[in-house]
Amino acid sequence: MSYYSWASHDNTSIGGASAAMGNASVTFCDFWSVHNNQAGLGFYNKMAAGIYYENRFLTKELSSKSGAFIMPTKSGVFGITMDYFGYQNYNEKKIGLAYGKTFGNKFSAGISLDYLQTHVGENYGNKNNFTFEAGLIYKMNKNLTLASHVFNPLSTKLTDYNNERIPAIFKFGMSWKFSEKVIAVAEAEKDLHNKTILKAGVEYHIIEQLYLRIGMSTNPIMNTFGFGLEFGQLKFDFSSSLHQTLGYSPQVSIIFNFDEKKTSSSIK
Repeated sequence: MSYYSWASHDNTSIGGASAAMGNASVTFCDFWSVHNNQAGLGFYNKMAAGIYYENRFLTKELSSKSGAFIMPTKSGVFGITMDYFGYQNYNEKKIGLAYGKTFGNKFSAGISLDYLQTHVGENYGNKNNFTFEAGLIYKMNKNLTLASHVFNPLSTKLTDYNNERIPAIFKFGMSWKFSEKVIAVAEAEKDLHNKTILKAGVEYHIIEQLYLRIGMSTNPIMNTFGFGLEFGQLKFDFSSSLHQTLGYSPQVSIIFNFDEKKTSSSIK
C-alpha cells in the first residue's frame, strides 16, 4: 500500500488576500496567481514583485517565506516564484517558472514547471524532485468566474521507502461579484487520500485604499480575517487564521507594481 506524506509540499495558497478569505485562491487574478493558479496571470498584465511571510501557529519552525516576480509580454505573462517552509533541520523549497495567457476576454490558461527540494537534517540530506501544475479560468459573465487547478498530477515519488509520494492536489472554485465593492469566493480542494477541504470568503472594498476580508475553511476548521491597503503602486495585505486548538497564524504580503495602474480587486 502506498504511503503519502501530507506535510510535504502541500502547495498551500500564498498571499495575504487569499489567506484572509479561507485560503480560497483558485479564481483570483492577482499577483500571487504565479503560485496559486497560473491561469490568473493572463488577466494581471502588470510587471510586479512581491514577498510573503506566514508565521504558522506563531511557531518559527513552521514559518513560510515566498518571493515572486512577474513580467507581461506580447505572448503572455511569465513569472518566477521561490518558496521556503521550515527551519534548519527540516525544510522544503520550491522554485516555479510560470506562464499564463488569455484567449479572448473570458478564458485563460496557465502552467508552472516546479523544482522541489526536501531537506532533512541529521545526515539524511536532500531529496530533489521536478513536477508541474496547471490551471484554467473562465469568466462566464461580468459577475461569475469559474476556475480549476491541479498541482503535481502525476503524484511524484518523494522516496523509495514505502513508496512515499508528494500528493496530487486538485482545486475547483467560483467567485461571484455582488457589486463593485463586494465579491464572494468558494473553493473545494481534494487530494486522493484525504477529505475534501472547503473554503469560502468575502472581500469588501470599503474605500479606495482599503479592503476588508473574512473567510473560513474546513478539515480542520479555520476562521480567517484580514485587510488590504493600497497606496499607488504599493499594496499591503495583512491577515490571520485561527485554529481553535493551535491558535493564530498571521500572514503578511507586500506587492510593488511597476505599472502605475491600480488593481480594482484581488479577484478581477
